[in-house]
Amino acid sequence: MENRSIKNWAEDDRPREKLLKKGTHSLSKAELLAILLGSGSRNESAVELAKRVFATYNNNINQLAKCSLNELQQFKGIGEAKAITIIAALELSRRKQLEAAVEKKKIQVPHDTFNLMQPIIGDLSHEEVWMIYLNSNSTILAYERHTVGGIAMSATDVRLIFKRALELHATSLIIVHNHPSGKLLASKEDIRFTQKMMEAGAIFDIKILDHVIITAQKYFSFLENKYFNK
Repeated sequence: MENRSIKNWAEDDRPREKLLKKGTHSLSKAELLAILLGSGSRNESAVELAKRVFATYNNNINQLAKCSLNELQQFKGIGEAKAITIIAALELSRRKQLEAAVEKKKIQVPHDTFNLMQPIIGDLSHEEVWMIYLNSNSTILAYERHTVGGIAMSATDVRLIFKRALELHATSLIIVHNHPSGKLLASKEDIRFTQKMMEAGAIFDIKILDHVIITAQKYFSFLENKYFNK
């Protein structure tokens, strides 16, 4: 049987040696994943296994990031330890994105909202609703999860949101929630809730700047789609 071990490859083709000599930018996504895997199986090198994993998820890191431990362990050659290593590495990447977004501190355009929130809710398999509280300079005072499981909210929920805004001395809010389905169109429920929030905001003199729907790779902004001008 042909020996598939990476140890038998030319040194320049081995992921670890390639990284040391040429830097991380020289490696493909599969080669980087192969380093995390460390080894493949009897009939498959770590790089071949990594390529097969990525092929299953359309060569898309965001799709891979949604995998559970159990799903990863369905691949021959990936046991619990390797699956944990992959998930931990992807979580570090997510937190890096989050910290980079937070450093900006201000939200000036809808894409800023996407950059801040996508690492938090973009890859979730369930819906979450978050509020971003801002001051008059568009500086973020806080961003907090308000509910899990959908946008439908009662009058009590709305009161709690504005109670928190008043505690923070916020002058504006941005509503953010995710669509795990990947669909970016605003639902009737999304529109109704936004209207309810705008009406409450007028009473407290707190402006609703935008409502942004997040998916793994894209976003829908009520502001950009001129919803507030309708």
